[in-house]
Amino acid sequence: MDDLPRGTIYIEDMEVGITRHLTKVITDKDIEMFADVTTDRNPVHLDDEYAKGTMFRGRIAHGMLTAGLVSAVIGEQLPGHGTVYMGQSLKFLAPVRPGDEVYTELEVIEFDREKRRVKMDCRCMVDGKKVLSGEATVLAPTRTPK
Repeated sequence: MDDLPRGTIYIEDMEVGITRHLTKVITDKDIEMFADVTTDRNPVHLDDEYAKGTMFRGRIAHGMLTAGLVSAVIGEQLPGHGTVYMGQSLKFLAPVRPGDEVYTELEVIEFDREKRRVKMDCRCMVDGKKVLSGEATVLAPTRTPK
């Protein structure tokens, strides 16, 4: 990942329109490690010959590996450390292949300071084409725990 965390954004400092992003090239090693950790060894992710015969005409990364980049932005940048993931909707719009550079961006679309809830638009793109979209809801960290 070529982007560095930009620090935690506490609920007290939250604003609609704040965005954070990261960029990551998906490698064969990433796909293999994800398969090992999750035990999802579907050959469309791991076997070139098998994958050539699918609708994708080649290997693709696990959709949830791409979605994991959304989690990385949430946990490291927006809101950042101390955030609790509460929910996520996802639409997988196009495959991500080994070697693809994925640009992941989140944007605050609404929040409730009292309840510490933040809703964010989530999107991942490869070469300017959206490959994933969705919304995340999180419990943001606060400077003044109750």
